[in-house]
Amino acid sequence: MGFRRHGPFQAGDQVQLTDPKNKRHTVTLKEDGVFHTHKGGIPHSELIGQPEGSVVRSSGGTQYLAFRHLLQDYTLSMPRGAAVIYPKDSAQIVAMADIFPGARVVEAGVGSGALTCFLLRAVGSEGTVTSYERREDFAEVATKNVEKFYGGPMDQWRLVVGDFVEALDESDVDRIILDMLAPWECVDAAAKALTPGGVICCYVATTTQLSRTVETLREHGSFTEPHAWETLVRDWHVEGLAVRPDHRMVGHTGFLVTARRMADGVTPPPRRRRPAKGAHGEESSSSTR
Repeated sequence: MGFRRHGPFQAGDQVQLTDPKNKRHTVTLKEDGVFHTHKGGIPHSELIGQPEGSVVRSSGGTQYLAFRHLLQDYTLSMPRGAAVIYPKDSAQIVAMADIFPGARVVEAGVGSGALTCFLLRAVGSEGTVTSYERREDFAEVATKNVEKFYGGPMDQWRLVVGDFVEALDESDVDRIILDMLAPWECVDAAAKALTPGGVICCYVATTTQLSRTVETLREHGSFTEPHAWETLVRDWHVEGLAVRPDHRMVGHTGFLVTARRMADGVTPPPRRRRPAKGAHGEESSSSTR
């Protein structure tokens, strides 16, 4: 299947209708369908055949702007089995884990398929994405969401229902993304599957998860010094001379950790940065006095 449909709206397309108050509605077009709202109905036939960016009017006189979903819009509105990775974090994963066209990518913890959609777009038609998910119900939701966005099954995608450590059957993988409660349990399996120079990227929600993930990567011996961060997104209100930050923002959603796989048998250079006293407990602190 293709990655995105262009041209006039067709039956089966998902269309986003935006009203004058910027409220958005998602509609899947059908030949005989009607979009109902308290502001009146809009027959789908008035949208089918129209180009993106058209304006349609409900029977009550309200105008709606019609576009196909952007991927960021789709992932926020998709049905959920598990929580989705927000677009701001998916974008960071694609950029900072360097997901490139033709890459062989493995993700563990498919959730609702939001990140999978971004990964498939990034690897393109020549790359592959293999997703591992323990829960069959999550896998079913993710499959429906991915196929709904892309218009059908994707040849580049393989979904495996099972435990990542036990089911992983790939080697020379370029990138591994871990989105799970305990990614530190999967570091050894990830190291064996990654090609030298490959990137591991872990997405965790809490500081305790962050700490254990980073320390496990450090202690494993196969990875470079981990890089940990989070992103915050703040919109701005711009209206004439009234230019100010919005009152609401997308704050903490999760932490990201990346590290690169070194060649087999190579010992990472010793860290030069001196930890703060007490950073590793009383024993470490007293030993430095």
